[in-house]
Amino acid sequence: MMSYMRPRKGWKSLLTGIQVTLIGGDARQLEVIQKFSELDATVTLIGFDNLQHVFSGVTKAPLSAETLAKSDAVILPVVGTDENGVVDSIFSTTDMVLTDEHIAALPKHAKVYTGMARPYLKELTSKNGIQLVELLDRDDVAIYNSIPTAEGAVMMAIQNTDITIHGSNCMVLGLGRTGFTLARTLKGLGANVKVGIRKPEHFARAWEMGFSPFYLNELAQQATNIDLLFNTIPTMIVTAQIIAHLPHRAVIIDLASKPGGTDFRYAEKRGVKAMLAPGLPGIVAPKTAGRIIANAVSQLIMDDVNSGRNAR
Repeated sequence: MMSYMRPRKGWKSLLTGIQVTLIGGDARQLEVIQKFSELDATVTLIGFDNLQHVFSGVTKAPLSAETLAKSDAVILPVVGTDENGVVDSIFSTTDMVLTDEHIAALPKHAKVYTGMARPYLKELTSKNGIQLVELLDRDDVAIYNSIPTAEGAVMMAIQNTDITIHGSNCMVLGLGRTGFTLARTLKGLGANVKVGIRKPEHFARAWEMGFSPFYLNELAQQATNIDLLFNTIPTMIVTAQIIAHLPHRAVIIDLASKPGGTDFRYAEKRGVKAMLAPGLPGIVAPKTAGRIIANAVSQLIMDDVNSGRNAR
């Protein structure tokens, strides 16, 4: 199996003595726990009351200031908290709310890692002088993550259509890290792929790769004969006006973070199937997605540890 983000040469191999605390999450976190356990970090789990798997040397604890006061690194789910500080966990039935008291208890050298942070978490960490690391802001993590996202999007397309991807008319909105991988995957399956972009350099790259690029201000005209529309842009882009131009057979798969970029109310009213599908890596390939997170966070923490050792 492909190995993501192999450690660089010259790294010290263990995190002995480093306290890593995981709060909540889903099946992806199991790979993170395993990784840090293998690196000999001291691992504490919060919000894993119903976890059946036993990891050697890993302890469970309640969410408290006392527990976090010992932490060098805190790892949250991909979507760290909601706007009220709630941290989701599929391994617990207890509600967990991350508060100012919890973040204030962290040592000042500690860092909080998550995939993407909402304003609540950003404000909480900034207020208390704690560094927040958003993994999905990193090109490497986002590109690796785009692979299971693209595969999941194709899976949804197959499940919700009565045609093959091969020969279908597909549209991908946005040629960012996810859009690029998805467009290439669809083309590899034999689809006719239109790509909606904003930047001239993206237009040139899409044309060079054999896609049919167009500028987003032409979206309504370009949408008239589409079987599958994939949106990766996290702003309202697939409006009622755009949906009105789509054929009734079209299926919209919105991969942008909640609330997506589609007018779902109007799509339902018009009878066009539209689905919001954020977080596909954790649904379709949690082991692979978990390894991507585990390797990225462990690299970052190892960098910090080694730079601290070198400074001494």
